[in-house]
Amino acid sequence: MLRRVADDALDVHRQGLIDTSVVIALEHLDPDQLPRELAVSALTMAELAAGPHATTDSDERAARQDRLQRAEATFDPLPFDSAAARAYGRIYAAITATGRKARGPRAVDLLIAATALGANLPLITRNANDFRGIEHLVPIIAV
Repeated sequence: MLRRVADDALDVHRQGLIDTSVVIALEHLDPDQLPRELAVSALTMAELAAGPHATTDSDERAARQDRLQRAEATFDPLPFDSAAARAYGRIYAAITATGRKARGPRAVDLLIAATALGANLPLITRNANDFRGIEHLVPIIAV
């Protein structure tokens, strides 16, 4: 499900998939930098669900739990479906062609990008460098 942002958003894209970095910073971003309709991947929701368990600081844990609950109340996440699985093969090939590894610490990021590609949506991120080498497959929009 897509979430509507400001009606006067100036972005050339009407819709986009936001990655975990954008969800985390969403309340601090200018809505005019974002597409009017935002989607998230189920993989982003998984990363957000892991967040409270990844810290021992009680205040940070509470903040992460609050962020997760707000995201759950706001978005109906796009699944990692067969279109995303096929798209991941293309992304995997593009990343390895650059000499980088498609597996490892940033593997979930590439699966999120595959979700965007499979849904024919641009990917909105605060970490555009993580997606170097796949711009010809999926539009990467840095915010």
